[in-house]
Formats: sequence, structure tokens, C-alpha cells
Amino acid sequence: MQYFVTGATGFIGKRLVKKLLERKGAVVHFLIRRESADKVADLRSFWGTTAARAVPVFGDLTAKKLGVAADDIKKLKGQIDHFYHLAAVYDLGADEETQVAVNIEGTRNTVDLAKAIDAGHFHHVSSIAAAGLYEGVFREDMFEEAEGLDHPYFQTKHESEKIVRQDCKVPWTVYRPAMVVGDSTTGEMDKIDGPYYFFKLIQRLRQLLPPWMPTVGLEGGRVNIVPVDFVVNALNVISHQKDIVKKCYHLVDPVGYRVGDVLDIFSRAAHAPRMGLFVNAALLG
Repeated sequence: MQYFVTGATGFIGKRLVKKLLERKGAVVHFLIRRESADKVADLRSFWGTTAARAVPVFGDLTAKKLGVAADDIKKLKGQIDHFYHLAAVYDLGADEETQVAVNIEGTRNTVDLAKAIDAGHFHHVSSIAAAGLYEGVFREDMFEEAEGLDHPYFQTKHESEKIVRQDCKVPWTVYRPAMVVGDSTTGEMDKIDGPYYFFKLIQRLRQLLPPWMPTVGLEGGRVNIVPVDFVVNALNVISHQKDIVKKCYHLVDPVGYRVGDVLDIFSRAAHAPRMGLFVNAALLG
């Protein structure tokens, strides 16, 4: 089995490649910028594999057909069983121009390359952000119903998924992970993001107050959090199933947590004061 992966150096992508390489005889071709060629050795070390099974393909997400050389396209044509697109901007604070260039145009370029090499199946890793600020349950079979797409992150995630749905000429499947955090067994995380911003606050509370003293926390709706190993395992299993063409899968917690519950879980793990009372943040203006 041969694979092509964009975003192979990222938090999810790096671990997905490692999982794919566990399959007997698997070969992974991964997109990487030429100026990052010095990272290839470290990546192979992380994956525990050889040059023959982890093959760099130099290119650029913002270039036509990802900037992949014509000779490489010729070599890859008809050889790729599964094409995974994970390269994207995952930062809500990134500027709109960058998000459009990477999330929208990058997806368009990726879809074009998948067609050029006649990939067997295209797997697009989107996000629950594609639903925007939709109120209520946003099902896997919903897309056009998305609401509140004014923020560039929501808008570009929605548009990139739209490109796959409308323009992808090879069989495709969409996956929408929730907020992805560290490994559920090791706790390993590549960057401080999302709920990890709470850690400094909890650390400060632990320094100032005894653990038995209850504190007041802020409440503000629910969040859906999933560990990276869950996302990787789900991608690995679902993508190799039959009858998944033109389907979407939510890689989420079926229930989710209240923000207050998340804070309480973190506080308990850190042996910091528990949140005994929660105040709705909306009441504070």
C-alpha cells in the first residue's frame, strides 16, 4: 500500500504517518518544503523507518499542484492508494490572508495534485469548525447548514471542505476532528494551544492557595476535546474501510464537556484548588 500525506510534519500528520507505516509493506510519500529537507532524517527517526519507506516529495502548499515537479508527478501517477490532506492553518489567530492561502488555495492545489497522480482515494481532514457557530447538533450529513462563518478560520475551513465536495475528481471522504489535545497515554503535546492556556492560571492558583480551598471559576458552554491518538487511530481505521466514498465522519467526543468541568479536571490533575462555584461568563459582559 502506498500513501501520500500533506502536513506530515504537523502534530496530527506526523503521528498518522507513523501509524500508516505500521502496516506491512506500507510506503509513505510526504510533502515537504525544500528548505526543510534537513528535517527528513529526524522525521524518519521519529517514524522508526528507512528512506525506502518514507519518501520526501518537495513542494509548496500554495503552488499549483503543490509545486511538485513534473517528473515526480509522473512517478507517482497511479501508484498512490490513499492521499491524506492534513496541511492547514489550525491557529484561530492567524491573519486572514494566510488562512485563505493555506486552507482554501492549498486545498485546491492538493485536490488538483490528487487528480494529476490519479490517487485511489482522497482523505480530507477538515474540522468541526466547518460548521461555524451553528447552534444545536451539526450532523455528519450536514454541510450547507453551517452558520456564523464570519471568522476567517471558520470560513476557510468551510470553503476548503466545499472544494473537496465540489471539485475533487477522485473518490473522497471528509473527517472533522474536534479540538485536538495531547496523547491520552503520554500527555505529549507539540504546542500550547486551546485548553492548554488554562494551565498557567491553574499553576498560579496552586502556588497561591492550598488544594482544599474551593475557588470560583468561569462557565461558558461546552467544548469538545479529543486526544491526538484517538484522531490518528480513527483516521487509520476508517480510511481503510469500504463504502466511505462521499461521506463525512466526526472524530469527536459524543458528549463533550462543560468549560467548568474541563477546568475542574485540570485542577484535580494538578492538585490545585478545585472550582467549587462557576459563574456564567456571559453575565460578566
